[in-house]
Amino acid sequence: MEKDETYQRARKRVEAKIGFYIHLSVYVGVNVLLIIINLLTSPHYLWFIWPVMGWGIGLFFHGMATFIFSGRKFKEIRDRMIEKEIKRENR
Repeated sequence: MEKDETYQRARKRVEAKIGFYIHLSVYVGVNVLLIIINLLTSPHYLWFIWPVMGWGIGLFFHGMATFIFSGRKFKEIRDRMIEKEIKRENR
């Protein structure tokens, strides 16, 4: 039973990492295209920085969720938050 749970957790983490790498690839591809379009159509105004920065923020948080707050770390944080809410409700 424990091996099955371990496998499922590992599978989930691998799927999350693959999802992040797909997101990163699409981010790079689309933004390279936007940079090319911007430089060819209106090089005097570099508007491509806005989608690059906006999407980059989303990509940053996706990476944080995938690599920093994944697995047990996230579970521990979630459990602490749940305990805190339970204490607040019991007051």
